[in-house]
Amino acid sequence: MAVYPIVIAQQKFTHQDSLRYPFEERGLQFGDGIYEVIRIYGGKYYLLTEHLDRLFRSAEAIKIDLAISKEKLSQLLLKLLEKNNMEKDGKVYLQATRGSAPRDHAFPKDVPANMYAYVQDLPRQLDKLKHGVSAITTPDVRWENCYIKSLNLLPNVLAKQEAKEQGCYEAILHRGELVTECSSSNIYLVKDGEIHTHPATNRILYGCVRLRVEAFAKALSIPFYEEGFHKENIYDADEMFLSSSTSEVMPIVSVDGKQIKDGIPGPITRKLQQAYEKDAEIIDNKIASST
Repeated sequence: MAVYPIVIAQQKFTHQDSLRYPFEERGLQFGDGIYEVIRIYGGKYYLLTEHLDRLFRSAEAIKIDLAISKEKLSQLLLKLLEKNNMEKDGKVYLQATRGSAPRDHAFPKDVPANMYAYVQDLPRQLDKLKHGVSAITTPDVRWENCYIKSLNLLPNVLAKQEAKEQGCYEAILHRGELVTECSSSNIYLVKDGEIHTHPATNRILYGCVRLRVEAFAKALSIPFYEEGFHKENIYDADEMFLSSSTSEVMPIVSVDGKQIKDGIPGPITRKLQQAYEKDAEIIDNKIASST
């Protein structure tokens, strides 16, 4: 199926060979791909193994052959930091798609996956981590397989934009009255000294930081229940927080314009933040030192 060589790009006619990207690319045309965002502290990866495990789970779920082992990819990612002389706090964005092929909904045959990764600086959000952030609630209209970290993020993007337009940091998603997660993070409610969060089903992305939050809670003897809570429970919470690779353990102090308890980060959230900093071997720029 031949494609004629002259195409429209950026409102101009041009030859397809001059494009900055292959326009017949499965990730671009179908969202047919997966990704990971991996945190870096002081030039070192945090939870690299966990992120690669999830990448390969996602690839298996949508039947993409990455044609590389976890060990080899790990070596490449470590070398990426070395080649960029990366010694700061930052992140790596890693994406893999089913490849470049003539547009057809069915999988192409004998087409290698496309994969790339790049490094960016990402300082810690110390002021937000110290004082907390606000959030809104909005219906969860995503597909049923949110456990796959796929490129199909339009509902997440729209929810995040809605939060931004209301001057908030994040959007808390709910199916009916049941809270699932946020547009780009996992969500937790603290009541009577217990942590509650949605169980790790196909309805949410099981975050790598969430794994550590559960481990921190266990080590601190804080009850951690994978039981969904309802939207109405939010406004009676003692504490709320979210977690992700870029947000870490982030306190939520108001939702839908209503203050959570005293409107300041609670003691359990603070303990988890301290555990996170210790686990990530963060020496400088700690929350406690940002006062």
